[in-house]
Amino acid sequence: MAEIRNYTMNFGPQHPAAHGVLRLVLELDGEVVRRADPHIGLLHRATEKLAENKTYIQSVPYMDRLDYVSMMVNEHAYVMAIEKLLDVDVPLRAQYIRVMFDEITRILNHLLWIGAHALDVGAMTMFLYAFREREDLMDCYEAVSGARMHAAYYRPGGVYRDLPDTMPKYQPSKIHDDKQTRIRNTNREGSLLDFIEDFTNRFPNYVDEYETLLTDNRIWKQRLVDIGIVSPERAKALGFTGPMLRGSGIEWDLRKKQPYEVYDRVDFDIPVGVNGDCYDRYLVRIEEFRQSNRIIKQCVEWLRNNPGPVITDNHKIAPPSRLDMKQNMEEMIHHFKFFTEGFHVPPGETYAAVEHPKGEFGIYLVSNGANKPYRLKIRAPGFAHLAALDEMSRGHMIADVVAIIGTQDIVFGEIDR
Repeated sequence: MAEIRNYTMNFGPQHPAAHGVLRLVLELDGEVVRRADPHIGLLHRATEKLAENKTYIQSVPYMDRLDYVSMMVNEHAYVMAIEKLLDVDVPLRAQYIRVMFDEITRILNHLLWIGAHALDVGAMTMFLYAFREREDLMDCYEAVSGARMHAAYYRPGGVYRDLPDTMPKYQPSKIHDDKQTRIRNTNREGSLLDFIEDFTNRFPNYVDEYETLLTDNRIWKQRLVDIGIVSPERAKALGFTGPMLRGSGIEWDLRKKQPYEVYDRVDFDIPVGVNGDCYDRYLVRIEEFRQSNRIIKQCVEWLRNNPGPVITDNHKIAPPSRLDMKQNMEEMIHHFKFFTEGFHVPPGETYAAVEHPKGEFGIYLVSNGANKPYRLKIRAPGFAHLAALDEMSRGHMIADVVAIIGTQDIVFGEIDR
């Protein structure tokens, strides 16, 4: 009988289940993990340092590229930090639009998570199902900002522009003739709000499909139940936030506990787990699908009935309208100055945090009165979760490490910023 010996194995950085440029050095006893050492630094893009050399408005698109699955939520924390220092009021309609797109982004994030997590564990179909729905929500991003991913839609003082009255339509092609294209465009005949409302009516049935495929699936439960258990006390001590913390049974959600924008005006529940294992974290995120859908419905209804401005009328902080800029020389000069020099932010420091799909995403911003941040520090939720990977995976098999990385919902852009 061959003797079992300890050895060290590289997991990643180019591994289909590594969720980014993650290199794990695993110390193994046979196939059991004795130690997992995450190595980061392979993606480092110096976002925090780059932001110090850009005007406040120029750094908004950098935020999209942090967690490139939850684009607008990253922007949200950044513009909130700027607004705190400027003491700017955001129009109510802009706040509702922000909340609606935060929740659309939460669904987008969780769709990629469930597809990738299931694929890691060996369920191929989920990935295809999740991307079918992501496509619709990406179209919402594109309709409102012109970009499918890196939107740069939130601005200090509000949002870039109001919601469009039309949705982009499919065109006939070799694959889809005129009749098929008309059928595909059925829910695109109205405004963006009509399209989002149609999506919210369809989405609960899709979540039921995911649950049919996974929730009571014998293999799924064998791979997730009692894997990566984290007690409530350890979850708090390790700095967990978001579904990772709620999966351990702690009811903490910034949208309820420290409400921002209009979260105190919408009705939703906070799902929590019981056992703190991978399966509980899965159930928490599944319920978050349903709660986010509920919030979006309420926002759509409010936005239908309440027209109004979507960005502050303080033109030291918001640019003039495109129409004015093209018809008036003074506005043209103002526009040029605004986008080249930016605006000056009063000296001070602030911290703004949002309930990101992965946990608490915070921006610590220091201003010295210039038109660029003096210091910018990002509090990324995935960083604390990755730090706990060693503790979560000790005593488990190599295959369980894949399930634990999946349940952490890691995106490396925000961890290795």
